[in-house]
Amino acid sequence: MQGQYRQYPQTPQRQGQTPNQRRGGIGPMMSAGPHPSVPLTQAQIAQQQQQQAQANELAKRRSRKPTDKAIPEGVEDTTIDPDLVLLYNNLRGYERRLDATLARKRLDMIDNHHRTLRLWITNTAEDQPWQSNELNVDSFDFSTNVEPTYRVRIEGRLLDDDFDSEQDQGTTAAAAASEGGNGANNESATTGTKPAPRFSHFFKSINVDFPPNARRPDQAVEWKKPDRSQPPSNPPVAAEFDEFCFKRNGDENINITINLTRHEEPERFLLSPELAAVVDMHEANRQEAMMAVWEYIRFYGLQEDEEKRNFRCDDLLKQVVRAEIGHIPLLGDYITPHLRPLPPVSLQYTVRVDEEFQKKPEPTIYDIQVSVDNPLRSKMVSFIHDPGYAGMLKEVSGLDDHLARLVQAVSMSKSRHTFFASLGDDPVNFFRNWLSSQTRDLETINGEASRGGGERASGDEWRKGGEGSVWATDNARETVNVILSRPKQPPPQPR
Repeated sequence: MQGQYRQYPQTPQRQGQTPNQRRGGIGPMMSAGPHPSVPLTQAQIAQQQQQQAQANELAKRRSRKPTDKAIPEGVEDTTIDPDLVLLYNNLRGYERRLDATLARKRLDMIDNHHRTLRLWITNTAEDQPWQSNELNVDSFDFSTNVEPTYRVRIEGRLLDDDFDSEQDQGTTAAAAASEGGNGANNESATTGTKPAPRFSHFFKSINVDFPPNARRPDQAVEWKKPDRSQPPSNPPVAAEFDEFCFKRNGDENINITINLTRHEEPERFLLSPELAAVVDMHEANRQEAMMAVWEYIRFYGLQEDEEKRNFRCDDLLKQVVRAEIGHIPLLGDYITPHLRPLPPVSLQYTVRVDEEFQKKPEPTIYDIQVSVDNPLRSKMVSFIHDPGYAGMLKEVSGLDDHLARLVQAVSMSKSRHTFFASLGDDPVNFFRNWLSSQTRDLETINGEASRGGGERASGDEWRKGGEGSVWATDNARETVNVILSRPKQPPPQPR
């Protein structure tokens, strides 16, 4: 038992009750049976009926709301000025291109873009043998108890787009990091612009590998980004810094490997060779991989059924799906086994503690491509949340509804014009064909069109089968479904 463990009086446990023992206190206040409900007044019933009628009317209006804004074919032949129809179709094409451009720009703003993160790695040496060659002659003890040490410093900073690689090469951080790999420097004062992400923002862990002959338990160097969902530790761990520094004992030059595990949102993965051969990418996040597979399926026309939910697998997709037929809703399950964690970024560095290097130290420089947020994203968010933008969208929606109603009126006028024009050209054949069509539709609805909707079924078009035949049409399929759905009549009983 720990010495500081504090004793508390134990609470006596409650004893279980016997089946026949009645518990004290107030008994049940309500019976277990059904409870009578308060009857509604006539005004409340009328109000509920009125609300239900309004909801039904709104649902009917939404179902009857026209959505098609395309001019029917052949309208230009019956209008006074055919150029107006051509102008409308050109405006519709321009609108589609504009919508596609805006959608692509939104996707570009949402996607991260790459920038260069430059790393400067250098080290200093302290209490090395060549630094402590002068001893105090007045002292009786001529040995030193100070162990030689070295300090490795890793500084990272994002480069601007117009940065000159040959300039600003020897810059250092504004403040040194604390020991153990946790350090931070003061953020430079910027006005009107968002501060650039720091070095630790792009990585979730940092660890250093030492050679086997110089590896000791006390030399382990590791830093992990704290989880924001967990309570802060005591003492708190620095999560944002521009410089990573650690100090270790040693008096010899050694080769170390600095491993940086990338931190990206959304997380990117290393694709398996099978999936990489399909999407033509080696690294991608989950959404990019799924979209690339979907584009591959559409480009090669691998979808089969009418609902476009299934697709057949070619030689490359078989390596990913592991089946002959795949399903579009299961694309995420297909690519999950082919997503692997990205390997850490490994940087080689030689710790130099000799006198020659320390007299004129030169940093080792690495450039790493990292993903950063698009700077236009904040401007887009402010534009979307602008009250004027919401009003503009409401006005555009109203204009679209009005345009759809006008197009519906034009379509109805076109149908009436076609009806009366056909009637005026040949009234006898028009009425014969019209009655035949109406009879066929009526028999199809009633399920009585067993031999071609009341017409003669002895022609060649009724005897031919296959995809281009009459039996492969939607009307024939609907007729068969209606016949099969009719209740089976019992056989007549003999008298």
